[in-house]
Order: sequence, then structure tokens, then C-alpha cells
Amino acid sequence: MNESPSGSPSAPRPRAPGGRRWTLRRHVLTWLGVLCLIGALGIGALSLVFEWAGSEIDAQEKNCCWEEGATPAWVGEELGVRPPEAATDRRAGYKAGQRLDTGLLVFTLPTRDATGYVDRLVEGSPKTFPNDRPQKKDYSPADGFAHLGLPEPETLTEGMRTARACPDGLRTPEGKYLQRCVTLFLHEFAPGSTRLYFRATMEPAATPPPATGEK
Repeated sequence: MNESPSGSPSAPRPRAPGGRRWTLRRHVLTWLGVLCLIGALGIGALSLVFEWAGSEIDAQEKNCCWEEGATPAWVGEELGVRPPEAATDRRAGYKAGQRLDTGLLVFTLPTRDATGYVDRLVEGSPKTFPNDRPQKKDYSPADGFAHLGLPEPETLTEGMRTARACPDGLRTPEGKYLQRCVTLFLHEFAPGSTRLYFRATMEPAATPPPATGEK
């Protein structure tokens, strides 16, 4: 027992009620905060990892499986599309897929010739339709025309028309040569000049010839 300076015993110092309990609670809350912070950082790191992995997979898928020997002449023959002699800037690509392959063919014609070509290929009226439901500007399919150094036609609206043709029962002058169902995009990218995009999916049965450097 403590004594006061006068010699009389001093009363014990009062303790704050629940002091130990409050200290324990404070430690628990601190640790919970630390754990929440660690969890948030971990989730953020995982999100970054998944985003990076997804972008890597997308890049690999876009760059994978394009056949080097797919010339415009070969792809045109596979699709049954005959570019007119006046066609310029001919480009083509052939992507092998797990279930279906994709053939791409592009060429440019004077707009009047392009309209006449479509008239000789597509049945019905109207033969083409505006692209009134365009894809977003960042649309980038794995089998897209970006592989050929071109914008994706699905994102374009100004000067853009679309059409579709299938060989079954088609008896138009150009349609009788068609071998695959094709989706066709006509884009007048400059006054008087129209680029024709053809895309077709097919069973993986075709094999392009070895690459020879032909464009």
C-alpha cells in the first residue's frame, strides 16, 4: 500500500473501465484493416494479371494461323469470286480455325464499276443495304481485315453498303461461279473509288499453296 507524503496511506489509482478490452478491440480493428488492404491489393493485382493474360491471348489469336500462301487469286478461286480485270489493290488472307476457316478478299474498283459488279453478283432488290448498326471503333475480330492493313468495314457508315450472297440457286452472271456464302462490304472510301470486302467461313478443307511472294 502506498503512503502519501503526510504518512497516510493513499488510495489506489482508478483504472479506466474496459481499458484492456478497448486495447484488444483496437488491435483487432487494426489487423482487420491490414488484412482488408492486403486483400484489396491482391484483388487488384489479380485483375491486372487477368487483363494482361487476356490481352496476350487476344493478340496471339489475331496473329495465329494465317496461311502465307493465300494469294488473292487463290482465295478468289476458293470463294468463287472473280475480281474484274480493272480491280486494283488486291489483298487476301486465309485464317485456319479450330472448327471453321475464314477467307478474306479485297479489291478496289471505280465506284460505277463496283456497282455494276454487285448487280452481276447479287440477286434481289435492293441489292445492298446501309450499315445502320455499326460496330464500335475498337471492334477487332480475330479474323478481321486489320490483318490486311485495312479498317474493319463493320465499323464504317459513311459511304458503306453491305450485301450477302450464297451459291444455292444463284443464277446471276457472277453468282453462278460462287462457291461459298459471302458477306460483302462496299466502301466508297474516296470520291469515285470503292473498296469491296469479301468474307466467307468454310469447313477446314482448303490448303493454300506454298508462299511464293505473289501479292
